[in-house]
Amino acid sequence: KLLTIHFYKAFSSGDKIIGGYECQPHSQPWQAYLSDNRIACGGSLINEIYNFTFLIISTLEYFSLKCICTFMSCLSNRQQRIRVEKIIPYPKYNDQPHNNDILLIKLRKPATFNEYVKPVPLATKCSSAGEKCLVSGWGRTEAGSASVLQCLDMPVLSKERCKSAYGTIITKNMFCAGFMEGGKDSCQGDSGGPVVCSGKLKGVVSFGKGCAEPDFPGVYVEVCRYTSWIKSIIANN
Repeated sequence: KLLTIHFYKAFSSGDKIIGGYECQPHSQPWQAYLSDNRIACGGSLINEIYNFTFLIISTLEYFSLKCICTFMSCLSNRQQRIRVEKIIPYPKYNDQPHNNDILLIKLRKPATFNEYVKPVPLATKCSSAGEKCLVSGWGRTEAGSASVLQCLDMPVLSKERCKSAYGTIITKNMFCAGFMEGGKDSCQGDSGGPVVCSGKLKGVVSFGKGCAEPDFPGVYVEVCRYTSWIKSIIANN
């Protein structure tokens, strides 16, 4: 199986941005596109430490283990082909539906960081209602498949609104963001992609009911709940 990771320009078949706009070129340099030539999703480049690079994605978009990763700047034909060394899901993933929907991917050697490929800092605080965030991803819009990374500005919703939509499935490890009136949302295939608030990775695209449906906003992993685990995994791997 091959897993290809592109930065900025590619096609996706997973969660898609509905009702968004074309991202400013290179404004999301941590955005990754992952594909095994069958399915695709998003991911976030989070760091380089101890000469290794890690990605953070959604466990729902779990891929085959032995993979090839390709990092590509859209302004260059040169590609970095980097094998995946390890895929590390959160150990308590899905102890109830969609809970703990997060995993790390360790690359065998570090990506080369430059002005087009950069890691995103992890959030140190959890989400709060009304906070302004940006979700990004590739794939179909209302008009069909998009070849340019799509962005959507959206607010974090209150836990009350989130639970009114999804009930007890919502845990402290999740938050809702988007628009209760519908029309704007992430969708299948953007899964695993970044939700960035004030320049930090606050969420990971996880799940939802349909795409951009009224009364059912997108649900995202609350990254702040996993920072200790992420740091521990990085330090020990």
